[in-house]
Amino acid sequence: MISRNDSTVSKILSYQVLIILMITAGFGLFSGWDQALSVIYGGVAAFIPNLFFALMVYKSSRQSARKIVNSFYAGESGKFFLTVTLFIIIFNLPNIKILPLLVGYITALSVFWFALLMR
Repeated sequence: MISRNDSTVSKILSYQVLIILMITAGFGLFSGWDQALSVIYGGVAAFIPNLFFALMVYKSSRQSARKIVNSFYAGESGKFFLTVTLFIIIFNLPNIKILPLLVGYITALSVFWFALLMR
């Protein structure tokens, strides 16, 4: 059974994928494949660490408070490490366009802000 919190997290992650695809399509139509690919990279750099964090927190559900707090710390640390690692990898790829990359990254992260506003 999916709890309300689980469905909220899965909705946010789904919206992140949706917004990444929409922005990618827009850049692909109007600016070309190189820029669209950079948007995808930026979106992935936001999505994968968020997915990792969500899985860490989900894994600790129905545990003691101490284990939940520890999973938050581990999830946040892993999220930071993944983000840095992904950006290091991305910046070593050829033909990266910085502006579309940042648009993809920031747009994917903005889903959280809009989710808070809509609550």
